[in-house]
Amino acid sequence: MDGGGHYNPRTVEEVFRDFKGRRAAMIKALTTDVEEFYRQCDPDKENLCLYGYPTEQWEVNLPAEEVPPELPEPALGINFARDGMQEKDWLTLVAVHSDAWLIAVAFYFGARFGFDRADRKRLFTMINDLPTIFEVVTGTAKKQSKEKSSVSNHTNSKSKSSSKGRGSESVKQTKQAKEEDEGAEEDEEEHGETLCGACGELYAADEFWICCDICERWFHGKCVKITPARAEHIKQYKCPTCSNKRARP
Repeated sequence: MDGGGHYNPRTVEEVFRDFKGRRAAMIKALTTDVEEFYRQCDPDKENLCLYGYPTEQWEVNLPAEEVPPELPEPALGINFARDGMQEKDWLTLVAVHSDAWLIAVAFYFGARFGFDRADRKRLFTMINDLPTIFEVVTGTAKKQSKEKSSVSNHTNSKSKSSSKGRGSESVKQTKQAKEEDEGAEEDEEEHGETLCGACGELYAADEFWICCDICERWFHGKCVKITPARAEHIKQYKCPTCSNKRARP
């Protein structure tokens, strides 16, 4: 299944763009859309797969009927393990299999369209520069810079002229504010490797970000639909995953 016809990227850049779209879709399913994803993975249904499409849309569906399929297939039957594991462990398992599937699809295109050794190496390097779905879902990449995040919260708190509670402290400064702040360069270095908990992309100085007070992960404002004006009135921000989290049987 390809979610958009027989789309066949033919260059390294096109394959990487395809990879990023599918990756963003699967990260969305396992983070911001996790409640809906969990609901769709009903163990009483048939073997289900998680598909990510280049359009950044995801789908839980049955595997392709044709043998062999147009593209390599994702992990089969992810729904059967849903109620037999802790939710966190189940999501981690799906994330690992999703990473493997993304690599398989990318190199399937590479093999099909005759990428040579140099092209395959370049494609892998581009892919490897992004954090894996596993790292985004588990926060592994974020843990490596946890100390930096703690320092950044303290820096943001000092730099704001008026604080309206914890939520205000969580908001990253805009580019203009950083340029006016004496510690602008230092702050940018601290956040240079920070990853968005929703899309997994790196921090950029000219983007609005907000930190979840529960899981301490950072998010692009646009990814969680929070504007700078709205953030000023939030005393304690909870990301979509933490807001929707409930006890699982």
